[in-house]
Amino acid sequence: MPIVCAVAQIKFGTDGWRAVIAEDFTFTNVERVAQATAEFWTRNPVAGAQRRVIIGYDRRFLSDQFARRTAEIMLGNGFDVTLTSVPTPTPAVSYAVREQRAMGGVMITASHNPPAFNGFKLKAHFGGSAETAMCQAIEALLDAAPVQARPFEQRDGQAAQLTDIRAEHFRALKDSVDFALIAKSKLKFAHDALFGVGAGCFEQLLAGTSCRVTTLNAKHDPFFGGINPEPIAKNYTNTRKYLQKHPHDICLVTDGDADRVGGMDGRGNALSTHQLICLLLHHYVVNRGARGRMIKALTTTSMADKMCAKHGLELIETGVGFKYIAAEMLKGDYVLGAEESGGIGFPGHIPERDGILAGLMLLELLATEKTSVNKLIANLEKEFGPHRYARIDTHFPVEKRAALMEFCKANPPAKLLKSPLADVKTYDGVKFIARDGSWLMLRGSGTEPILRIYAEAPSDAGAQRLLETGLKMTKQV
Repeated sequence: MPIVCAVAQIKFGTDGWRAVIAEDFTFTNVERVAQATAEFWTRNPVAGAQRRVIIGYDRRFLSDQFARRTAEIMLGNGFDVTLTSVPTPTPAVSYAVREQRAMGGVMITASHNPPAFNGFKLKAHFGGSAETAMCQAIEALLDAAPVQARPFEQRDGQAAQLTDIRAEHFRALKDSVDFALIAKSKLKFAHDALFGVGAGCFEQLLAGTSCRVTTLNAKHDPFFGGINPEPIAKNYTNTRKYLQKHPHDICLVTDGDADRVGGMDGRGNALSTHQLICLLLHHYVVNRGARGRMIKALTTTSMADKMCAKHGLELIETGVGFKYIAAEMLKGDYVLGAEESGGIGFPGHIPERDGILAGLMLLELLATEKTSVNKLIANLEKEFGPHRYARIDTHFPVEKRAALMEFCKANPPAKLLKSPLADVKTYDGVKFIARDGSWLMLRGSGTEPILRIYAEAPSDAGAQRLLETGLKMTKQV
């Protein structure tokens, strides 16, 4: 029986390609994807950009070797290369792309995916995630040209540069916050790195200040301590126990490649990403006096909508995926760009989510208001009401997804819990929104037979009931 060609197994997602190591994510397939990427940049030069590619990698199994091979492919296609010498946060790669005026960047990472996965994440010349059109064009160029490679050699000032690019990123982070205020704040905070590349970053940034940093889950473990390196409550068990015995002011959490943020209060109680987004929105508007558009993905808390209404901010709602938020950020005049998964982008920085900068901004908030994070959240809920979020992912056949979406559009519920339906949005899945701000959304995964059901309500019980409503709708087709 003939061997099936692997071409069909390479399917790009939101900003690149992810697959299981040694199954589809092999050196041969990485070479093919790298060659297609080089071919795209050769055929589509960017005005003002250097013929240079920035390449970084995370702590996953063989990430450094996949990155080095990618660098050799780029060199073989006539590109200068900056290859990171250590595991590096994704936003540091994006920052280097913009600052070095490179054609683009490649980050070898699978972000928050299980340890068995790795990925080839693409960065565009502006220092943000590659747009859909770029990903589709590169996918179409797979095997359009034979793989060309040149051995990587470290030659200072020459085509192949091996260097630690984090220092430049760290300087930009310090310039983005009131670093002097943070430095003298005497904050005692923990950082759960989830065994990812964020480990040690806050210690380096705040060395020599009055802040006391405790880094947890910092060792280099390609198995991520048996969890997926995603900043969600179920992955906080060990850190929660530590904080219960050793209280801090706050605990910041970063995902595997440190472009997303999560958190806990100082005693180990999980903070939702939605709460962190609203805290930062409050900080930017009230403490920093910022004005402009608030950009958020469809699945982000409606508390942000109410805050924008109060402060007279224009609200821009995008599809799910930070690339859509980044496209709006590139237009300028915005306060924040944020998504449900903890990706947050800031004005004056790169059009990219940055978990390290989000953490520093939260420290700036605490240093400014000199009160606990729990008190700050309580104040927001007193003014805008409680907002409780829930989500489930359920298996659902891809071939039935279109029919489900049509059914949902044609059969919207009259009420969500006890609040009349006020709006239905259908440009990325189907989202039902009630008059009181409660909402229910059904949306399919872009690459898997998975249906995601999201809900927000004034109580945890209400959010769970909305998820049950969503599950019932899936039984109708």
